[in-house]
Amino acid sequence: MTVAPSLFRKVLIANRGEIALRVIRACRELGISTVAVYSVADEHSLHVKMADEAVCIGPAQSKLSYLNIASILSAADITEADAIHPGYGFLSENAEFARLCGECKITFIGPTTENIRAMGEKTRARAIALAAGVPLLPGTVSAVPSMDVALEEADRIGYPVILKAAAGGGGRGIHIVYNAHQLKSSFDRVSAEAGAAFGNSAMYIEKYCENPRHVEIQVLCDKFANRISLGERDCTIQRRHQKILEESPSPILDPQLRQKMSDAALKLCAAVNYENVGTVEFLVDNRDKQFYFMEMNTRIQVEHPVTEMVTGIDLIKEQIWAAAGRPLRIKQSDIKIKSHAIECRINAEDPERLAPSPGKITGLHIPGGFGVRVDSFIYNQYKVLPFYDSMIGKLIVHAPTRLDAIAKMRQALDEFVVEGIKTNVSFQKKILASKKFREGDYDTHFLEEFLSKYE
Repeated sequence: MTVAPSLFRKVLIANRGEIALRVIRACRELGISTVAVYSVADEHSLHVKMADEAVCIGPAQSKLSYLNIASILSAADITEADAIHPGYGFLSENAEFARLCGECKITFIGPTTENIRAMGEKTRARAIALAAGVPLLPGTVSAVPSMDVALEEADRIGYPVILKAAAGGGGRGIHIVYNAHQLKSSFDRVSAEAGAAFGNSAMYIEKYCENPRHVEIQVLCDKFANRISLGERDCTIQRRHQKILEESPSPILDPQLRQKMSDAALKLCAAVNYENVGTVEFLVDNRDKQFYFMEMNTRIQVEHPVTEMVTGIDLIKEQIWAAAGRPLRIKQSDIKIKSHAIECRINAEDPERLAPSPGKITGLHIPGGFGVRVDSFIYNQYKVLPFYDSMIGKLIVHAPTRLDAIAKMRQALDEFVVEGIKTNVSFQKKILASKKFREGDYDTHFLEEFLSKYE
């Protein structure tokens, strides 16, 4: 497809690793020049080699480089970039960064500053969802100001409950309590942890759904109130609230439930005049299939490739298109999901000890074949760094049915060889071989039970 050259002239990617490469590739296909930013430690990273220009923005520590707003905006200024793509993580959901981009006359490729603020403050997001008629678990709409109020609210809601950081996200700032004694002993500590992690110690309380599925709806919106759902991703396979494996469609959703969840997600988008891509996350009760709003991620997700594979839509290109002020090129009637995709996150870690495994890659074989996709930034002799997230790539497969996709993923994992460091490839293979996973009969506690046997 030929794209009008007036989308953007030059995009700076304020990120690293596989997502930086993913954005570079999409920009090149659209005829847009790219600028990579990198820390001193990332000098030899693939995104630096592949971009049209590259600017060093600081030392290895993220707070001095990839989280350094002044350095990134300076890099955009000296390279004359007219847009910034934040990827995921780092500054992708930082409303102040998005605002400052606008002040500098640089387009932020993502939602508006107000969108990010509305959904980033979890209690505010719950209040918006409640007003929009989106199902919520029982809980507080505002932060609880003290332990005494927290105890009263927990009694009203009924144990078990979850203490959640109001400014949290990404599975962090969550603590489950089963009785008043646990709440008393946890409140101050969890509040302090939230303050240290997010700069905001406020917490709210929510009923704990004991055996849920974690299912999220991918949305795409423009500036003209056009909003569509691109179906769901099942992200239930998690370890310590961190996703490990995702798939689309979800094994537990039927067309009716998918439509209800999509409608709820789009109601939330309409309530805040949402723009660009976003992901509305829900818990689905395994027993009665009721669903409840958790949070909205105002960025592209790590797991976006499974949606791309089952819909045939390049979400990064659509982000760029929408950010340039163009109306959506896709209608809801264009979205037809008749196949299955699975993504395994490949991490440089010892899965038994849950310890990162940085070091030099001394041998590498990347799997391939029909329906196999690898999004990664590693290469033979690349040194995996200890300063950043341990994910070194994503292995995605696409097949006509879920069982076909599982078989294809198992074959692809067999081919994935990374020598010199430890990875979780063998761990992913064991998950895929599990009878419960193959049958789609699992919840967010799957890995707890699975690990007791694995370890």
